[in-house]
Amino acid sequence: MAIASSSNNTNFNPKEMMKQAEAYAVGKASKPTHTTVALAVTAGVFIGLAFVFYITVTTGNQAINWGINRLFGGLAFSLGLILVVICGGELFTSTVLSSIARANRHISTHKMLSTWGKVYFGNFIGAMLLLLLVTMGSLYQLDGGQWGLNALNIAQHKLHHQPAEAFALGVLCNLLVCLAVWMTFCSNNMMTKMAMLVLPVAMFVSTGFEHSVANMFMVPLGITIQQLAPASFWTNLGVAPEHYADLTVYNFIFANLIPVTLGNIVGGGVLVGLSYWAIYHSPQPALASATLIRPDFSAHNNLQMDSDMLNDNLLVKDHMHPAPLTLAPGMPVATALDLLLREDLSGAPVLTSDERLVGFFSLHDALVDLWCNDYMPDQESKVQDLMRHEIQTVSPDNSILEIAEYMSIDKNILYPVSSSGIATQLTSLSLNERARTMNVSRPHIYPVVEDDQLVGLITRKEIVQALRPVYGQLRAVTDHSDASEEVSAQVETA
Repeated sequence: MAIASSSNNTNFNPKEMMKQAEAYAVGKASKPTHTTVALAVTAGVFIGLAFVFYITVTTGNQAINWGINRLFGGLAFSLGLILVVICGGELFTSTVLSSIARANRHISTHKMLSTWGKVYFGNFIGAMLLLLLVTMGSLYQLDGGQWGLNALNIAQHKLHHQPAEAFALGVLCNLLVCLAVWMTFCSNNMMTKMAMLVLPVAMFVSTGFEHSVANMFMVPLGITIQQLAPASFWTNLGVAPEHYADLTVYNFIFANLIPVTLGNIVGGGVLVGLSYWAIYHSPQPALASATLIRPDFSAHNNLQMDSDMLNDNLLVKDHMHPAPLTLAPGMPVATALDLLLREDLSGAPVLTSDERLVGFFSLHDALVDLWCNDYMPDQESKVQDLMRHEIQTVSPDNSILEIAEYMSIDKNILYPVSSSGIATQLTSLSLNERARTMNVSRPHIYPVVEDDQLVGLITRKEIVQALRPVYGQLRAVTDHSDASEEVSAQVETA
């Protein structure tokens, strides 16, 4: 128990926090699309709930000092970011920290921007789902309609900034949000993380800085109340709905959402993420391109096949597939292993940001490293430290039959003779028996390279799929019990 307690309270210094941030940044861009969007939807709901809490806390407090009232609201709003961090939501304003992964060349610009887009979309969907529930629940009627009036005033105020003001408030907001997230990298203790989030969030909310995802809920809430609230709501408050006629979708998008979003990107992605990266980043020497080895298929060009199918267009280019995953040389080994295991792959090509093939990293490389280090590996190991620089590759125009034989048959073992043609090993086993029992140490996955550029991969699975028709027509696959019963019936009939 003492050991567990110690490991759960690990603290990190600023340089070690940068390592945590780098892994965090890569993780943002490493999730499958459906996972990213789903977690983004939850984050949109969390932030919307935090604003519901803020409105409730600040409604009807006219007798309280303005600053104290806003402080209470800010403390309440911090629940949103706590939920996001502890429950694992994907929030756009913290996802912009993936700029670190781009700066480290762990991901491409396209990957970074697509991740931002997925999260932004998911956050909006989450905000709209919560808006629907809040509207159906008529929360705007709370406290005799004062809750709804407070929401209207907050939403209207957000539309009265000049574009430059909205941009600057967005920068300041995400500067604090990302600093709050950054501080959570100092510890792996959840209570410590929660405490770190409260004051920065309370400051940005109480001071009136602008958060794009919060506004996705707050301003549409005001628009919805202005459009759908019954006449009795306005009569009880003594306010005309025309007073809030400026609450429109057009004003929301162009007077608030666009400049605030751009400001959030600069405040989090640049002022926090790239600033700390510039301070702690150590330039890495340029990696040489991988040494590409083409297997010698000259011994396999005498294949004689009677089937027209086997002689017709059985080429690598017809059966290869795009690489489902590529790794960056500077990626942490732990991250690379997580990606390979998630994609159910045994290895993947390693590419630089300019798409140069510099190596191949596999699960086998990790196992060898573990053995060499007595299963206590260097936690800072990178893919480039373990990957193989010499890679066996094939061409799109190579024959499937050549590769199939190269994968499974080693003729130096099958026909053990000296250079002068004298047998070096005598055996009573037949040729087929020797072929079935030999151990061939050759890769089962090959990068397909054309003009020194990676164009795809071909694995043993694709080779077998290409050759499957030689066994006859495809058959419906049944479960094992049905298959066993069918075989038994055939045997009894025979």
